[in-house]
Amino acid sequence: MFTPKYPAPDTAPPPAASAPASAANTPATTSPAPVMQAPVRPTVQITPGTVVALVGGGTAVVLVVGAVLVSMLLAVAITAMSVAVCAVVLRSLLSDVNKQR
Repeated sequence: MFTPKYPAPDTAPPPAASAPASAANTPATTSPAPVMQAPVRPTVQITPGTVVALVGGGTAVVLVVGAVLVSMLLAVAITAMSVAVCAVVLRSLLSDVNKQR
């Protein structure tokens, strides 16, 4: 149950280097090693329109996040005030009940 499950061994054919030595030394069968090319990176071109779009998008994000945070703070403040008012009302009701006894 807890023994590891190993993948099946590789069934690829052996590489060409394991060919007989006489065939590997002939110039017709050897090929030069492939040359790795550097990856082509796309160039980013910043135009005035792109700058305006980025500034506008950044401003919009800041305004939206700010509005959300302010509204959350306002919701917490309103909730705290309502709980405080309820506590004062309950305290006055309970003190009136204790005075009447």
